[in-house]
Formats: sequence, structure tokens, C-alpha cells
Amino acid sequence: MIEWSVGIAAVAFVFLVVFLILTLRKLMATLAETKETLSDARKSVNSITDEAEELIHEANKISVDVKGKMESVDPLVESVRDMGEMLHNATSSMKRTALEKENRKTIHSKETDDTQVKQEIHPVRIKMNK
Repeated sequence: MIEWSVGIAAVAFVFLVVFLILTLRKLMATLAETKETLSDARKSVNSITDEAEELIHEANKISVDVKGKMESVDPLVESVRDMGEMLHNATSSMKRTALEKENRKTIHSKETDDTQVKQEIHPVRIKMNK
């Protein structure tokens, strides 16, 4: 009976070793596939990093270019604003002068004809914002 027990134990041990060998082979294949995937991922990340660096450099160049162009346009914008202020001051001055002249004038109407309508002058004041 001991011989049978030893034989069964030996056969069980052989099956266990075969099962472990098959499992280890599958594990090795999975590890090799994982290594290959990681290598591909590393290559992809490196190429994306290079493209991202190029994109950042181009964006910096464009930013510097736009900033320079904006600085060159600033005097023009200042001149347009000054012109607007001058026009505003001139029109305000003309309106004040016109209102002062209108306030000095009086309207005389003939009262001989009752059908004649008196006209009143109402000054219009326009407020202009800067």
C-alpha cells in the first residue's frame, strides 16, 4: 500500500510540475507581450513629446510676433483716440456756441394774422460719452 501511495504522490507531483511549467510559459509570453507594448508606448510618447515641443516653440514664436505687431499698432490706436477726443471737443464747442447764439435770438411773430403759428426753439442737447 505504501508503494501505491508513493506512486500516486509521484504522479501527482509530475502533474503539478507540468501544470506549473505551462503556467510559467504563459506568464513568460504575457510578460514578453507587455514588454513589447511598453516599448511601443514609450516610442509613441517620445514622438508625441517631440511634436508637443515643436508646437510650443511655434506658439512662442507666434506670441512674440503678435506682441511685436500689437506694440507697433499702439501709436496708431493712441492717435485715433486723440483724434476722437479732439473731434468730441470741437463738436462740443460748436454745440455750446450754437446754443449760446440760439439763446440770444428772440423770435418775433406778427400777431395780425391769427392763423400764423408761433414757432418755439427748443435746444437739443446731446451727451456724448468718451
